[in-house]
Amino acid sequence: MPDTFDLIVIGAGSGGVRAARMAAAEGARVAIIESRFFGGTCVNVGCVPKKLFAYASEFPDLFRLAEDYGFSAPAAGRPDWQRLRDNKTREIERLNGIYRRMLEQAGVTIFEAHGRVLGGGRVSAGEQVLTAENILVATGGQPFVPDIPGKELALISDDLFYLPTLPESVAVVGGGYIATEFASILHGLGVAVQQIYRGGLFLRGFDEDIRTFVAAQMAENGVTLRFNCNVVSISEVDGQKQLMLDDGETVRVDEVFYATGRVPNVTDLFAEELLTGKDGLALAENGAVQIDAGYATSVPGLYALGDVTDRIQLTPVALAEGTWLAKTLFAADKPTGPLNYENIATAVFCHPNIGTVGLTETQALECYDKVRIYTSEFRPLRYSLSPAAPGSTRHRTLMKLVVDDASDRVVGLHMAGEEAGEIVQGFAVAINMGATKADFDRTLGIHPTSAEEFVTLRTLTRTCP
Repeated sequence: MPDTFDLIVIGAGSGGVRAARMAAAEGARVAIIESRFFGGTCVNVGCVPKKLFAYASEFPDLFRLAEDYGFSAPAAGRPDWQRLRDNKTREIERLNGIYRRMLEQAGVTIFEAHGRVLGGGRVSAGEQVLTAENILVATGGQPFVPDIPGKELALISDDLFYLPTLPESVAVVGGGYIATEFASILHGLGVAVQQIYRGGLFLRGFDEDIRTFVAAQMAENGVTLRFNCNVVSISEVDGQKQLMLDDGETVRVDEVFYATGRVPNVTDLFAEELLTGKDGLALAENGAVQIDAGYATSVPGLYALGDVTDRIQLTPVALAEGTWLAKTLFAADKPTGPLNYENIATAVFCHPNIGTVGLTETQALECYDKVRIYTSEFRPLRYSLSPAAPGSTRHRTLMKLVVDDASDRVVGLHMAGEEAGEIVQGFAVAINMGATKADFDRTLGIHPTSAEEFVTLRTLTRTCP
């Protein structure tokens, strides 16, 4: 194999593969180094298998709903875990092969080894040393587990996808989107779930109304939510995991999953001499590689993007960054400016789903003197044949628009309900184009759909401040 390239990429996840392919398409000699799996976290132990399991977790509710529509459906229960898990694994292995073939077809040289930046334009791929004018670090992130007594008894998010058996009961520790998704998914699969979070309400950073609404629905669905408490220690008692909480209570479950955030994956990534001295590589306290607007590090010729920089940890962001960097370095038609990180849409595949784009109400009030809020909560038509208990919040949807009063521009759009991600993706185009509330008002809806509610919100909920 050759050992000199125009670009060496360490990490074959979303951002790394995209950068390698785009650079090769521009005629660059490119190598990529990967020691674990092609496609990175998203394909293997993240977005894709998580969404497959999220689909699986919806079936018990669908079976119950089928009865209201006159069908004799299977009794809602637990799935054949081995079949579900192995079918998922087969699909992930197929995607692994696709990623490898895309790289090969693009002419990228693949090294299956541990990559390490040595300095001076040199990178080791196992025992082999490669050189390049440009080096890109795209190694992503890895789960973080706090250092508490018994931490070795905890599982991490990666483990969920390969469990030998499905436990009867679990504790999910954390309040971010991964923890909240796993709590919903496991509950839907028939597991008794307790979600433990140190804060007063999970999903920090999302709109407050959405957070409160989702918490109420998850609790009514049967997930036990324990807020304002933290795990002090974990021990094994009679074959189960016993958690001691800082409020003095104990929780005993079959398994405990930690989803308390992710940290940059920089383990043995840089030679020691690259990290020392006044001209050494700049890293944040948590190991995040520090970069400028062009993804350049403090070391000439060394770049970083995606989750290893600990900025916006989303697959589409890493893909966009990989494209931008490859074109900037090697294309004749280079980007005219940096990437725009405003109005990035995202989703949380808990039950109910969350879709969001733009500013939360709190964020909008920090940017604008006055904002108008429009909300609607309703029960989707799908459930109209199902009897609803008085006061029930199950199977309901919340939609919210945040509008800058001075310009009438819709600066935030939020939804909690079925297919929220699918619906919000389309509206994200309008938000990025600067659509106003008047634009929404004159758009005719598709009836009967949940999505039409966003263009029929006429009654003002409140004005802030």
